Amino acid sequence: MVPQETDVLIVGAGPTGLALAATLQQAGLRPVIIDRLAAGQNTSRAAVIHAHTLEVLERLGVTDALERRGLQLTRFALRDHDKALLELDFSTLPSRYAQILMIPQDETEAILADRLASLGGTVLRGIAATRIERDATGAVAHVDTPEGPRTIRARYVVGGDGMHSVVREAAGIAFDGESHAGSFVLADVHMDWPLSAEVTLFFSPEGMGVVVPLPGHRYRIVAPVGDAPEAPDAAFVQALLDARGPRKVPGRVRDVLWSSRFRVHHRVAARYRSGPFFVMGDAAHVHSPAGGQGMNTGLVDAVVLGRLLADVLLGKAPEATLDLYEEKRRPAAVEVLELAGRLTRIATVRSLAGRILRNLVLRVVGASPVFRRKLVLNLSGLARKGLGMVPPR
Repeated sequence: MVPQETDVLIVGAGPTGLALAATLQQAGLRPVIIDRLAAGQNTSRAAVIHAHTLEVLERLGVTDALERRGLQLTRFALRDHDKALLELDFSTLPSRYAQILMIPQDETEAILADRLASLGGTVLRGIAATRIERDATGAVAHVDTPEGPRTIRARYVVGGDGMHSVVREAAGIAFDGESHAGSFVLADVHMDWPLSAEVTLFFSPEGMGVVVPLPGHRYRIVAPVGDAPEAPDAAFVQALLDARGPRKVPGRVRDVLWSSRFRVHHRVAARYRSGPFFVMGDAAHVHSPAGGQGMNTGLVDAVVLGRLLADVLLGKAPEATLDLYEEKRRPAAVEVLELAGRLTRIATVRSLAGRILRNLVLRVVGASPVFRRKLVLNLSGLARKGLGMVPPR
């Protein structure tokens, strides 16, 4: 049954939608969360959860499950083929989660969905929001359901519905930025790999490549390719590794478990709130996968917004408190876009002179403990910790 009314309607049941729903449910509220898909995604896509995100998710009671099902790493390296240009140690982070937690996105979603269910919530699946209109008390969402068209009246509507957000469009919020030429390959593989204890960002004249270990002796490979096939096969992925990865002990792909291509956009919503509408996650910010920041930023968006909405709906804070969401989370997204953009630019230098200069600079600054500390704090999200906190009431 699709409810006719709710305080909060969440459109999209990806990680951000689930985290928001669980935050509200934990506060004693009953949001409605809908998703156009009949079942959750079963592919890994985003694969890393950083320390600050784990600290924020601790409030939802899901970090133990995430750590049990994930792979905890502490090393991150920038390499030019076999040469280590910069190595970072995450074990020194000022957090109880001094790690890089590798866990496929579908596992993260399953854990969040289980937590939502344990709190008495559920996702209404196979329901697509087609049009959303403001009214005097909030908004009315027109949705398609297996039983036909319905409407849901909501005081607030939150878009966790991705880059092509129906909620953002209904709110009239601009999505500023640009699209990048070319495409990225993403593949999860079984392979023989010499660097199984670190997350590695490779630089080469052919382009960058990211290789990260996953639970179950799997590896995630991400690389920009001018014209990538829709579903890269083992031979294609092997060629990428041969061109961009280590030379002395090269990786050997045994099989591809899942692969796809995607295009990179660098965009951030001009506003995070317009009246009864809010955007979060990919509906609010998209960028290069360099640094693994996208899902992390969205999860923190969700918990911050959930706590603010709960305070207002439970009468603990005035309506104006909701403006803190944009005040805190948009600057965080801007910082993340800048970080991902910088990593992508330095990784894709093509000229020989540019590469020599880049490698020299990285080795020089990489020798500085202060620089390494600053970069680790940025990648872990802890440098933006103040933008992920709600002032106590």
